[in-house]
Amino acid sequence: MNKRFRKMAIPYLIWLYLLALVPTFFMVVLIFLDMEGLDTDNIRFTFDNFLQLKEVSTLIALLNSFKYAFISTVICIILGYISAYVLYKSHIRNKFLVLTILILPMWSNLLLRTQALANIMEPHNIITDLLGIKVNENMSLAGSGIAVVIGLVFTYLPFMILPIYTALEKVEPMLEEASLDLGANEFQTFFHVTLPLSFKGVVTGSVMVFLPCMSGFAIPEILGKGNIVMIGNIIEQFFKNMNYNIGSLLAIVILILILVSIAIVNKFDREGETIR
Repeated sequence: MNKRFRKMAIPYLIWLYLLALVPTFFMVVLIFLDMEGLDTDNIRFTFDNFLQLKEVSTLIALLNSFKYAFISTVICIILGYISAYVLYKSHIRNKFLVLTILILPMWSNLLLRTQALANIMEPHNIITDLLGIKVNENMSLAGSGIAVVIGLVFTYLPFMILPIYTALEKVEPMLEEASLDLGANEFQTFFHVTLPLSFKGVVTGSVMVFLPCMSGFAIPEILGKGNIVMIGNIIEQFFKNMNYNIGSLLAIVILILILVSIAIVNKFDREGETIR
């Protein structure tokens, strides 16, 4: 059976090599080259591309990425854990249906959802127009850091809810009952039994939220209206201007952060229970 399943995985491995490993290899090579666009006539080996990591614009973009990703991840942890815990403790028969409803927005296009949020954040939006509400022209969230955080939380909150709920489902109810029988109240039981046992779900969800929040470019571009520049916007700009060398360098930096985060998830969740 193992050999049979290995053969079935061959097409997946081929696609993995072609669409992931090969492009990554070329990006690593481009980091050490000096060339203009796709011009291969005047190529030279250089380490000067690494100087981009010291540029003020790059450092500001990295700082913005970490700041807004961290804020959004913390908010997602709070809202995600409350949502998952309420669903876990509820007596709803078809909890799978509720989870499906929670992830339903993820089935629509990210750009459409973000553009719809941008419209709602404008003073004159579809809601105020339908209700006939007069709004002050200065009352606009679009172009602010708050708008970016709202967009990130709205987009990636399901990625926090699902692993936390999965981790909560793995908690043995008998452990909570034993804690209550031994004299602990529900508050103490939650913090000393439920929360520690579901913590790997929080770690997995945090990584799944933090990484796309930090590396994305569409949400800060649309909701921030260019006022909030994150590392994803810098990478997009370099590739758009055909500066593939520095764009590849910054992309590899993000990739390294992703690999480190995956290692953290594997450390806390070796069985892969919260990411199935």
